Amino acid sequence: MLCLQGDMRIRVSWTLVLAVFLAFPPFQRDRIEEMGFGEIFRMERMRTDLALTQALRSRWDTEAMAFVFPWGHMISSLEDVSRITGLRVYGRPVSGFTYPCYHDIAERLLELPVERRPSLIPRKALQESLGLYDVARQTGDGADEYLEQLVRGSRRELASEPGPQADLDLRRFLILFLGRLLFATRGDAVHCRFLPLLEDLSEVGGYAWGAAFLTHQFDSLGASERQTSTSGFYPFLQVWAYLHLPGLGRGVLERLGLVPIARRWGSPRDYRSLGDHLTRLQEMIDSYPHLDISVVWQPYLEEGDEGQPQLVQARPYFGSFWGLHYTTDWCVRAQEQINNWERQGKVVKSAVTTDDAYLQAYALKYGGKVDVTGEVASLRALLHSAVQDREVAQRQTAELILETDVPFVCSGVSWRVRGAGAGGASSSRSAGGSPSLLEARLAGAVLRAEEAQRHLEERERDLQLTTEHAMELQGERDRFRGEAEATRSKRD
Repeated sequence: MLCLQGDMRIRVSWTLVLAVFLAFPPFQRDRIEEMGFGEIFRMERMRTDLALTQALRSRWDTEAMAFVFPWGHMISSLEDVSRITGLRVYGRPVSGFTYPCYHDIAERLLELPVERRPSLIPRKALQESLGLYDVARQTGDGADEYLEQLVRGSRRELASEPGPQADLDLRRFLILFLGRLLFATRGDAVHCRFLPLLEDLSEVGGYAWGAAFLTHQFDSLGASERQTSTSGFYPFLQVWAYLHLPGLGRGVLERLGLVPIARRWGSPRDYRSLGDHLTRLQEMIDSYPHLDISVVWQPYLEEGDEGQPQLVQARPYFGSFWGLHYTTDWCVRAQEQINNWERQGKVVKSAVTTDDAYLQAYALKYGGKVDVTGEVASLRALLHSAVQDREVAQRQTAELILETDVPFVCSGVSWRVRGAGAGGASSSRSAGGSPSLLEARLAGAVLRAEEAQRHLEERERDLQLTTEHAMELQGERDRFRGEAEATRSKRD
């Protein structure tokens, strides 16, 4: 029930924020565009997919700060944020001071009352200041009619010309947008933590709001397991799953070619119970195929930059990730992280040097958190890696023998390819009869190809044994389930 209430709250918040944006006169909407938030308001309002959200939350590892799937770690990135939402991931870090009380600054910048201790703005007072007096939806009103009703009410309250009142309207809107939509948290009131960054409205667009958003997503995913919904702008996580895990079949691609990418997708209505839906999703993930296009590690390879000016400046940050009691100056306390951000991050290093070593360490660490099929999936990934190693070695060997006229045998197959020497003469021997550098390279390539073949055969044996073991365990589980159901039937 709490989950459904959170779902309803975030959908209502999106409608309210969108209504104020549409009610603003053109000069105000232009200011919001310049701040880098305009793309959010071009998206269609998307249904929340609670089962998908909860399935992803259950896979989040707070230590690794990544999703743990049977096939390995996956993580949302700055490029995901930029391409899916259109938010800027470059600029100054969203940092500054937090205060024990925001009462004075809220009265000065918002002219609204603030509860002194928790520093929260009552939602009703904030909404009414923007002309959202009666937000109750009347029976029979469609979504579009309800939105238009809100827009008309808000437009009557907002300033129509630039000036102090227009600045006041814009700050109130931004607090509602940041606190109730982009960085939404549990509860009904709106926090003031971003208010100090909104004092100079001309500086708002210079912050890396997209990077702060990704940090908020990570914090939300790592929250208590009792929290069943994900805070923040939920379409991001849903579209991330649509792109990277298309085999789950969750999203509907409705509008091809639009940017940011979230504008392309819709979330279908599902009338099954949340519990049944979640169980089905978990089972699908546990048995997920990973050697075909069902898992997409790089979904943006065919994407261009047209219509997305934020991507040009954001590119240096792609492939890396960086991420408000007492007054705290976070510019001092988090100086190292801020320096890293200004240097466009630092490379994340791992102790493992090969795919095999990573997957073996992964299976060792998470073996108890994934189904038996996860072990099979990991071994299939190792097998796939071995096949690629063999193909590379054989390709290098073939390229080298094109330059020689030396017969050899690799993995039971005889090779002899005539070299490119003049008149067909062999150039594989240098003066004095000692092996040439080319011949030595060829011998090394042959050895690597044979080693890759042996490695592949070992992986195939491991996969066969593990698959047989998994089938045995599956048979035992089915037998136990049958016996339990028979016992329950006799008891009934």
